[in-house]
This record gives sequence, structure tokens and C-alpha cells, in this order.
Amino acid sequence: MVSSTAIFATPTPVNLAWRQIEALFVALGARVVEGRGPRVRFELGGVIASFHRPHPQKEAKPYQVRDAREFLIQAGIKP
Repeated sequence: MVSSTAIFATPTPVNLAWRQIEALFVALGARVVEGRGPRVRFELGGVIASFHRPHPQKEAKPYQVRDAREFLIQAGIKP
């Protein structure tokens, strides 16, 4: 699992594995709702965020890390 400080790092990390970001969401209490194909939705603190899992690579793209950061902020999670 990646730490929340890694997601909040600047510049935006380019080497975070998506599965580690998902593990962080779950560890923080997020509910996972699987969609079709690479789609996945997370619900945390009344906030809902939808993502597409990266494929075929394992690393999250910078925009996905920024979206994960924004999701955590909206859910009240700070670094």
C-alpha cells in the first residue's frame, strides 16, 4: 500500500502502482464498486469517484494520481 503522502507529493509521482492506490482507498475505509472492464468506483465519506484502471501497464498515470488526490481531499483526507 502506498502512503497518502506519496499521492500528495509534488511533482505528481509517475511510478505509483494503481493497485497500491486502490489498497490505500480501501485501508481508509472506501467501498469498492466494480464496473465493466477497467472501470471501478470508490465511495468514501459520502464522496464517489470513478476511475479507469490503467492497462496494460501497472503504474497510474499522473492524471490518475491527481484524481486520486482530489478524491481524498473531497473525502476529508489530508496529507
